[in-house]
Amino acid sequence: MILSISGVVLFGIIVFLFFRKDSLKASHAIVCALFGFYLSSTAIAPSIRAGSASLAGLLGGLKF
Repeated sequence: MILSISGVVLFGIIVFLFFRKDSLKASHAIVCALFGFYLSSTAIAPSIRAGSASLAGLLGGLKF
């Protein structure tokens, strides 16, 4: 578990730096995908899924 948390922190910092630079290349997208992979194996993953489902439901309920 400690290794995956360290991976999440490391990839999170790298993704943050990529977005601060305002250029996303294919290699940066791979790092972003790895960040998501490591983030999905942490204890916060169910909260992220619940928040995403709630946001999707909110956006799906909007009528224009």
